Amino acid sequence: MEFWITQTFNGVSYGALLFLLAGGLSIIFGMMRIVNMTHGSYYLLGGYVGLTVIWKTGNFVLAILAGALTIALVGLGEYNAFLRRLGGQELGQVLTTMGFALIFQDLGLVIWGGDPYTIPAPAALSGSYQIGELFFPVYRVFIVAVAAAVAVILWVVLEQTRVGAMIRATVDDAEMARGVGINVPLISMGVFALGAFLAAVGGVVAGGFVGVYPGADFEILPYAFVVVIVGGMGSLKGAVIGSLMVGLLDNFGKAFFPELSYFTLFAPMAAILAIRPTGLFGRA
Repeated sequence: MEFWITQTFNGVSYGALLFLLAGGLSIIFGMMRIVNMTHGSYYLLGGYVGLTVIWKTGNFVLAILAGALTIALVGLGEYNAFLRRLGGQELGQVLTTMGFALIFQDLGLVIWGGDPYTIPAPAALSGSYQIGELFFPVYRVFIVAVAAAVAVILWVVLEQTRVGAMIRATVDDAEMARGVGINVPLISMGVFALGAFLAAVGGVVAGGFVGVYPGADFEILPYAFVVVIVGGMGSLKGAVIGSLMVGLLDNFGKAFFPELSYFTLFAPMAAILAIRPTGLFGRA
């Protein structure tokens, strides 16, 4: 029983980390229909910026805010200069964002080198909670709490506010949204910046969990796309459920069948898409 509880907790905590990345990708990919291959780079660069702030100040909260805001500005620049003109051109989006991903990867190597780093967590997040004979790392509990808070905030903003209504209207029919006075370009910029912001938050938080290292961007990006596609593009509920599914499948797959870990992850995903091509909560 201890094994199952521990592995389930590990899978949930990894799924929470994936949600921080996939939540932003769901907004950009699912709502704006932009195939953003740079999203993994936002995650990695956010971790690097957060690491630099930690080195300079030792303040973990400031590292999260600085990393997220910096990468949000980077995302805004990329969107305004290039992606805004590529609406509906999936091939152009893939080529452009893939090019930026490679550029950002090289910049990361030039600025921070090729060594792996771990972002030091504050003392309050070190250690473990003990329940009986089980130990739950405080930092993993923190990741789950951050992901839950982000999910609730996103739900409130997207479903319960006027801004959320304008975002949904822009996604459903941009031309009609313009007709009723919604500033579609401003909404689109805000949504893209929010997606980059969330990816960077995930990168900083992950830096104290799995570390910050070259190649982490392309390593985690496929998982994020799986979450978004299986959960349903543009569905916040789908991103939450998809993240938990991927986290649990990946963790139990590596525990039971380490040599078949990718099969145990992607085979169920393929089966789900065969039955529901739009994903679990996607709209036809």
